[in-house]
Order: sequence, then C-alpha cells, then structure tokens
Amino acid sequence: MDERADYAGPLARQTEWIDRYRPQVRISEQGCVVSVGDGIAWVSGLPSAAIDDVLAFADGSLGLVFDLNVELIGAILLQSTDGLTAGTAVTLSPNPLSLPVGDDLLGRVIDPLGNPLDGGPPPDSNRRRRLETASPAIIERDFVHQPLYTGIKVIDTLIPIGRGQRQLLIGDEGLGRSSLALDTVINQRGQQTLCVYVLIGQKRSTVVDTIALLRDNGALEYSTVVVAEASALPGLQHLAPFAGCALAECWMRSGRHALVVYDDLSTHAKTYRELSLLLRRPPGREAYPGDIFSVHARLLERATCLDAHLGGGSLTALPIVETRLGEIAAYIPTNLISITDGQIYLDAELFSAGFRPAIDIGKSVSRIGGRAQHPRIKQEAGRMKLDYLQFLELELFTRFGARLEAEMEKSIRRGRVLREILKQERLAPVTIECELAWMVAFNDGLFDALTPSEVPQRLQQLARQTQGSGLTLDDERERWTGMARQGSGAE
Repeated sequence: MDERADYAGPLARQTEWIDRYRPQVRISEQGCVVSVGDGIAWVSGLPSAAIDDVLAFADGSLGLVFDLNVELIGAILLQSTDGLTAGTAVTLSPNPLSLPVGDDLLGRVIDPLGNPLDGGPPPDSNRRRRLETASPAIIERDFVHQPLYTGIKVIDTLIPIGRGQRQLLIGDEGLGRSSLALDTVINQRGQQTLCVYVLIGQKRSTVVDTIALLRDNGALEYSTVVVAEASALPGLQHLAPFAGCALAECWMRSGRHALVVYDDLSTHAKTYRELSLLLRRPPGREAYPGDIFSVHARLLERATCLDAHLGGGSLTALPIVETRLGEIAAYIPTNLISITDGQIYLDAELFSAGFRPAIDIGKSVSRIGGRAQHPRIKQEAGRMKLDYLQFLELELFTRFGARLEAEMEKSIRRGRVLREILKQERLAPVTIECELAWMVAFNDGLFDALTPSEVPQRLQQLARQTQGSGLTLDDERERWTGMARQGSGAE
C-alpha cells in the first residue's frame, strides 16, 4: 500500500499533463553570433528579441540584449567562456534577469548576478527579484520623516539625512568620500537598518580593504557587498548598482529600512559610455550617450520612503561621484545633483588644511533632511549653522591684518572653536545624545572660554557624561540647558 501511495502522486501529475496536452506547431528561435569582443556580442536572428532579454549562448555564456538594429542585436556579456566565438548558437532565455534576495544575503559578498564571491555556498534563497523594476508610484510614497544618523557630527547637525533620501557624496579623489559612506554603514549597527554596499569598477585591493573594514567593525553581519571589480566584464559593472538596489528594495517592500551606497557612479557612467560607443550609439556631451541621465534617474528614483499602508519601509541612497579639480559643474556631477535631494561636497583646500572630514558647509545642502531632524537637534543646529557661516565670512578679514571690533573678534573665536568641534577622525562615530550635548553647550556659551587646543578634551568629557545616560533627547537638552544656566561648564 505504501508503494502505491508513493507512485500515486507522479502518476496523477502525468495523467493531468496528458489531459492538458494539445498537439500544435511550436516555433523556437535560434540566432548566431556574428562577432564578439570587448564584452560585446553581435547576434543575428532572434526576431522577437526585446531590450533587456537574456540570451543563452551554446557554450554556456550569458548575455543581455542592449541594442536593437535592423539586422543585428547588440548584447552585453554577463558571463563569458573561451569557447564563445563567431558562429556560436544563441537562444532566448525564458527567465528575466534577476538575483536572489532576502536575509540569506546578509554577511555575503556577491556579484551582480547573485553568485558568491566570498568562497561560500550559493545563497539559499527562494525569492528572486528583477534588477530592473519601476520606481514606486507617487501614491505609494510618504514624506521623509525619520532621521538616518551617520555618527558624523557635521552631517547629523548641519546637513541631516532622512530615511528614504538620496544624498550625493561629491568631491575629488582621495578626500574621503568612501570613508564617509563606510562610517555611515558602520554607524547603522543597532539602528534596524540593513545595508548594501556596491563597489563598481574598483581595484581588488580596494574591495578587500572595504570588506575587511566592514567585517572588523561588525558591520558585515547586517550588510551585503555587491562587487563588480575593475577586471569584471563591463556588463556586470553596468548592472552592479541595479543589483544592489533590487536587493535593498526587497527589504524596503517588507517594511524595513535599507541603506544602499553606490561607489561610485562616475565609474558607472564611464562604463555605460564605453558600452554605448562599442555598440555604435551616437555620442553626446563628453562622448556620453544621450540617455545617461535617464539611466541614473531610474536608479535613484527607486530610493524613497513608502507609505504606512505598504509597511512604511524606506530605501536611502548614498551615491558617490568624483569631480576633477573641484569642478562641481561637470556633466555627470550636475546630472546627479539635479536628481538627488542634496549633496555633501568635500573640498580639497579644507582637506589640506587638516579639517577632517573636509566637508564644505557652504556648498553642501540637504533639501529634505531637515524635515526628518529631531526638533531639539534642529533648534540647536539652526543657531549654530548661522554662526558658522558668519564666521567663514569674517575670517577672510583676518588675513589682511585688519583691526576688528570686539564683537567680531568674539565671533571669530567662537567660529574657530566650532571648527575644532566639528573635526572628527575616521571610525569614531558620535551618538546623537552627545551631539545634542555639545550643541547646547556651544550655543549657550560654555565653550567660549576655551582655546581650540582644549576642545578635544572637553568633548571627551561630554561623551563620558552622556554615555549610557538612558535619557531622551528632550531630557538631554533640559539637562545641559540647566548646566549652562548654572555656568558649571562640563565639569
């Protein structure tokens, strides 16, 4: 009886398949590779092929339809073997381009197709998500209303970021753009935010250092690293940010908070330009194709904060872009500035002067982050930012040796102290309670008697006094305001 029961299921399925079977003419298409090289394959045949269809080559290679001409199909290669040559047969794959998603990807290093790069087994996930999807509709979105704390004093106070925001990190090479992004990822420990770090066209040494830094600081357990290094096929480098976005979108759609870093989109734009020129598309400004703006727009528009009836999840994007000699008005930087909700600009002169992080407050802006800022932080930061901007203007007069009024000298002293307060080393995150403490202390004059060299020690005292206090931000503000009234300083 048991053996009959074992065979009952398969027999029933076979009978059901036979009942549904209808004899008919079935047509399958098969194309042929005309030429291949530089990560591009030209294919003839396959008249029903469409953009973004997946091509399966007879040698085991994989491609993606990227361009359609009258007679030929231009495909970018995603996987390539030595046996891929002219004459290789090509068929259309029935499956769209997708990758595995879910919590099984946490702590893993993968390529844009979901293949493991960390030596571990393939991700054990039954869920898959397409790399290219439409951004959420307007009625599905909510206003940015929750802060995303980076642990960086300048950003959290003067250039705040909210969950669901797209904040651009812009500056020359070597000024600390990636360091800011890594510090932000590391600071999400215990903040219920899952992170995706996308490395596009980076050297292998940079990839190894990034992964080691995340692992050593305990950030890899809630993060996934998507890697398309410099030696990878151009097609994989192009798809890397879309793969990272699809992975983060899965968590957003499940009602959770996600953060994705694109490091960097300048390299991604160059890769897209390379593929477009190889496919003989007409070049535009700086030889970039005319649709480079829409490529980045449809990627970054997927970052948002969902409405409560959809779970209230969020996807925050931190794209990184490189400038040359501080030229912020270049083609790709201006495109991304117009797409994002603000930018954090790193200045080479500030970096050379020893101000780290070298963020230029005057050129940096967060257009919607202030809505998500805590009211107490926003109140104190507003007063402080005005003082700092006035100090930057007044400091110019000191270079000419001009005699200043007493009130102007006081403003300059306060500005220099504030500049010293805003300095911060890498991997040294500051809690939001400690940030509120020093803002209240500064605004109420508790730092006026200090010299810039005495500021670090006083900040350490503040950090010890606020650590583990268990107070809310409202309680912390009342506590430090009371100290200011008593004139007790941070003793």
